[in-house]
Amino acid sequence: MNSNTVPDAKRNAIAQNDPGPENEVLLIENPDSNTPPATDHGNPGPLWYSFDLAPKRVQPGGWTHQVTQRELPSSTDIAGVNMRLTDGSFRELHWHHANEWALMLTGKARVTVFQPNGKMFIDDLAAGDLWYFPAGMPHSIQGLGGEGCEFLLVFDQGDFSEDDTFLLSEFLAHTSPELVQKNTGWTEEQWKQLPDKQLYIFPAALPDSLESDKEFLGDRLETVNRYTFKKSEMEPAQLTSTGSVYIIDSKNFPVSTTISAAIVIIKPGAMREMHWHPNTGEWQYWLQGKGRMTVVTTGGTARTMDFNANDVGFVPSMAGHCIENTGTEDIVFLEAFKSHTYADISLNQWIASMPDKMAQAHLKLDVSTIRSAPQDREATIAK
Repeated sequence: MNSNTVPDAKRNAIAQNDPGPENEVLLIENPDSNTPPATDHGNPGPLWYSFDLAPKRVQPGGWTHQVTQRELPSSTDIAGVNMRLTDGSFRELHWHHANEWALMLTGKARVTVFQPNGKMFIDDLAAGDLWYFPAGMPHSIQGLGGEGCEFLLVFDQGDFSEDDTFLLSEFLAHTSPELVQKNTGWTEEQWKQLPDKQLYIFPAALPDSLESDKEFLGDRLETVNRYTFKKSEMEPAQLTSTGSVYIIDSKNFPVSTTISAAIVIIKPGAMREMHWHPNTGEWQYWLQGKGRMTVVTTGGTARTMDFNANDVGFVPSMAGHCIENTGTEDIVFLEAFKSHTYADISLNQWIASMPDKMAQAHLKLDVSTIRSAPQDREATIAK
């Protein structure tokens, strides 16, 4: 072990000896920051933030808040937005520079996306379902089903801002009335009925049935590209008694050309195996449970941090990491990547592939001990 290792009892006593002011609520939620493991070393940069700390923008039809590079500076490639729409309410028709990947958290929604070829895709989604909207394509989201919906948006642009999107209302309001009328054929009286400022998130009447809206579109209905994905219809990529992993990337969701993801479930006491991702950093959203993650980067820099539901985690590209369920219920969290394909390197699988002498030379263990470790990747491992 490292030479800086001190007996736990002594280290804990030193770490907890703080006669000055303390935020007891944060200490309870983050025990591994207050009393870090002896193996932690240095500072790998920000790895944690929470949506519960982010400013919430409240509108007549719902609310939104975001965790971007401004809140989590290490995450230069991905930003996240958490949004709630009441029953019937819209996220106003809009478009933006970043590609948008989304996970439905609760409720039901209707989404549309309009393509440059003049065709529109439309679908209804429920909790657990996904969508992907390419940059520049105008789209809408409307809450349905009595309770509306809540969802997580993932953007492949770290400094994305939900407050900086192109809005239908603003395009019309900030173009001269004469040009709007000339473009649309509307009269001046009709133009005066248009919104004079952004709608953003606003209440509206519930739509007609999905079948009715598809019938209205007729030959303008997009049927080739499918911008939604029903996770309920897929099998896990890995399933054991200790957890499961669902992988969604361009292989099974072809329109998602810039973002891939894994939804991971870890049983109490189990862990997400030690691994890393060779192609990109990892942005996490914790949906359920309580756990802790250790991240190890170059130069022996390491940090262990605690996570709860609604927290955001970040792992730098290629950094080794693992996650342990420290609670009494399943952990459920999202891993998102700015890459069209998911890839990881399993520490156990790598060691199992090393010839005996190579493994012995590096690990300083006898062969029987080395081969007693799992001989293949196991996404989740028992305690």
